[in-house]
Amino acid sequence: MKSIFKVSLLAATVMLAVGCQKEEEPKQEVKPAVEQVQAEKAVHFKSEDDKAAYAIGASFANYLAQSIEKPSEIGIDLKKELVLKGIEDVFADKAALNEDEIRTALEGLDKRVAENMQKQAAEKAAAAKKAGDDFRAEFAKQEGVKTTDSGLMYQVLTPAEGEKPKDTDTVEVHYKGTLIDGTQFDSSYDRGETATFPLNRVIPGWTEGVQLMPVGSKFKFVIPPQLAYGEQDTPSIPANSTLVFEVELVSIDNGEQAAQ
Repeated sequence: MKSIFKVSLLAATVMLAVGCQKEEEPKQEVKPAVEQVQAEKAVHFKSEDDKAAYAIGASFANYLAQSIEKPSEIGIDLKKELVLKGIEDVFADKAALNEDEIRTALEGLDKRVAENMQKQAAEKAAAAKKAGDDFRAEFAKQEGVKTTDSGLMYQVLTPAEGEKPKDTDTVEVHYKGTLIDGTQFDSSYDRGETATFPLNRVIPGWTEGVQLMPVGSKFKFVIPPQLAYGEQDTPSIPANSTLVFEVELVSIDNGEQAAQ
């Protein structure tokens, strides 16, 4: 894992300037607040090089700020004043840590970040699994809910008498997918068009569930993690999530039309 806190000399220089700016500013006559704000914001660039230099400084300052703030989300407190103090001390040739100590501290930070992230991910996954287990237990009590041997749960919302697909077929469906708290992560309805795909190229819960559906029917599926994305963690679907889908089977393409 690369260090999240390795800062280039240029970035350090920029942050030193930012950190020392207020100390070096001469005392000024107290002015009304609005005028003070305008004066603080006023920056005069004598050339395009000056403007580019300022832009680089602003960019690196944002990067460094994120490097400080991000670890706080996983319980690591990096104080901004100490970061600036370290930069200032190095440029004053009076660093409190030597190069070996700096490297050891950063390597230790990388290790703690990795450990904290893994711990946090494990806790979230465990919480998601328990919440899903509880949700499925309650869903099982609803009228008409059936559970297959694999653990897939389904409820017929709109019955039909049409043909049922095989796992080798291509199906056309309308669907909506949500987490158990109702957060929607996908919907063909919102896109305004149906989705078409081979039934054996989707998550196991879909492959099994849609084969139970006659054309023209609408089912509600509650899919346990092992039939969905399991321990895979994505921005929209946390690890060990139970997923809820409402699916309409619009049509089946089993290749017979192409053979005729």
